[in-house]
Amino acid sequence: MELNYKGKKDINDIVNNTPPAFLEGIWNESSNKLIKGNNLHTLKALITNYNLKGKIDLIYIDPPFSTNTVFTIGEERVSTISSKKDDEIAYSDNLKGNEFLEFLRERLILARELMSDKSSIYLHIDYKIGHYVKIIMDEIFGVENFRNDITRIKCNPKNFDRKAYGNIKDLILFYSKTKDLIWNDPKTIFTEDDINRLFKKVDENGRRYTTIPLHAPGETKNGVTSQEFRGIKPPAGRHWRCDPKILEELDLQGLIEWSSNGVPRKKIFADEQDGKKLQDIWDFKDYQYPVYPTEKNLDLLKTIISASSNEKSIVMDFFCGSGTTLIASQELGRTWIGIDQSEKAIEVTKKKINAIPNSLFSSVNYDYLYEKNIEEYTPTPSLASALNIARVGN
Repeated sequence: MELNYKGKKDINDIVNNTPPAFLEGIWNESSNKLIKGNNLHTLKALITNYNLKGKIDLIYIDPPFSTNTVFTIGEERVSTISSKKDDEIAYSDNLKGNEFLEFLRERLILARELMSDKSSIYLHIDYKIGHYVKIIMDEIFGVENFRNDITRIKCNPKNFDRKAYGNIKDLILFYSKTKDLIWNDPKTIFTEDDINRLFKKVDENGRRYTTIPLHAPGETKNGVTSQEFRGIKPPAGRHWRCDPKILEELDLQGLIEWSSNGVPRKKIFADEQDGKKLQDIWDFKDYQYPVYPTEKNLDLLKTIISASSNEKSIVMDFFCGSGTTLIASQELGRTWIGIDQSEKAIEVTKKKINAIPNSLFSSVNYDYLYEKNIEEYTPTPSLASALNIARVGN
């Protein structure tokens, strides 16, 4: 399936002919990076000039949602309308329709070039445009690499007069580059209600438990898992989950429960479990008093980064806004790259990073780079040719 629209460029044209930005600043190979610049040209620069192709393990982005809105930030508040003369524009979300889709598609195509074979990308979007964006992501990353459409509960229910159901959620589209992705299976802790519901039995020591079958589908006529255990064989068409010798050991340890009609089941204790598998509906609400428009919940980003990257992985957010992805990456021991074109976003991000306790920066700092305007930088023809530098403005 493919989405066709006016102005859609050839993928090879985007990969090969997008000019890279010229970035001013110190580049240390192993340091974190905060970059102010047009993310399209900066992504191309990271590919062609900074040797990062295939090295990013995780990308999270929260791009504009095609809302046709100007987001401002005043001295003590964030707003979507500028109601005071001294309010500063944080960013303008003014692309719509085909123009917005191609704006996003170009950046996703270059982002894929930067992703490692074990990498994932999470794209945060809303219900109005998200279904079109999914088709574009299917094209770029392959429908076989679509992992989840995550529903994020963003706010509490509100009354509104539109003739439709209330909207309390947005979407996170989760894709991998290949099937061999980094995956640290995320769990959530059992609540007391969960324990009472899932572990209904109580042993003589007061420990809550449940039981599961010792056999599984599939018959192995000549294998050890088809042999007798305590004088019984697995039911027809099934086999023991493990060697009957191991089942003997479990029984001696009191870890097998026998029913009144002689059916064995394995005991699973609540206090030995590390939680339940995280599902695809997440309750990470927006902050009531954000310091920047659309600032995301820190725990949301920690969940994503913990699940889809490892320590020392490079995590990138090329719509980094107020830097929540960067803060979460820093706290979890990841290397990070943040890109944004907004002067206000960079200012807020620097403040938040500098406010992190020094202990979290004991072994790593960050480099700040910015894209030069054509008026500010005019390389000689020989230098421009050697570095493949395009003189691109912000």
